[in-house]
Amino acid sequence: MRLVLPNPGLEDRIFSHEDLERMEKEKTADRPKWDNKAQYILTCVGYCVGIGNVWRFPYLCQSHGGGAFLIPYLILLIFEGMPLLLLEFAIGQRHRKGSVGVWKAINPYLTGIGIASMLVSSIILTYYNTLIAWMMWYFFNSFQDPLPWTQCPLNENRTEFVSECQRSTTVDYYFYRVTLNSTPSIADSGGLQWQIVLCLLAAWAVLCICYIRGIRSSGKTMYVTAILPYIVLAIFLIRGLTLKGSVTGLQYLFTPDVCFTF
Repeated sequence: MRLVLPNPGLEDRIFSHEDLERMEKEKTADRPKWDNKAQYILTCVGYCVGIGNVWRFPYLCQSHGGGAFLIPYLILLIFEGMPLLLLEFAIGQRHRKGSVGVWKAINPYLTGIGIASMLVSSIILTYYNTLIAWMMWYFFNSFQDPLPWTQCPLNENRTEFVSECQRSTTVDYYFYRVTLNSTPSIADSGGLQWQIVLCLLAAWAVLCICYIRGIRSSGKTMYVTAILPYIVLAIFLIRGLTLKGSVTGLQYLFTPDVCFTF
């Protein structure tokens, strides 16, 4: 015997699959969409591949045994990195919300994860824009012959080179004394480097222009910002392969040093 309790109007409150699909389309009709799949893929690639892949990865690989570093790296990439990435894509596509809204939709107690993710992205944005400002500064100063960081400057009497530059390197001297004009102590904040401030404002202005219309404008910029780094990396690769000792470097990179690992 089955007990059936009266529940008038139950059939009207249970939506069919067609009704749910229609409600989903009406809900997301006003949301901006990518112009094509290529923009979405390039955006994902541009988000996943950043400056750390160009600067930090080669340093870590060289410092931790060359090819030996690639073994745990590939294991973690396959069993941790890629599943988490696909999980993030799937959750975002299903809920069609930002980081805070997605975790809140899963469970209200997980809202803090979304807030933490947003704060981490904001912090990364601040120092990435600082790097972009430095790049702009070096780009503007690269239209000189000779380059200002290839030789030490003369002293005030113009009788000899600056001794501090001679004790260090021309590249380090230019970065710390000309670009940053860093003070000898952290307690001394020093003044503003107006040329760097202007470059930073320009970097933020370019960022705002790229994202002023959301994905409608940022999607188009990805054709440049996501493809150009790979072109530059290809140029660096070709240049590196033509240098002396490149074969030795490749052997060190792809030959695991098991003794170094353990």
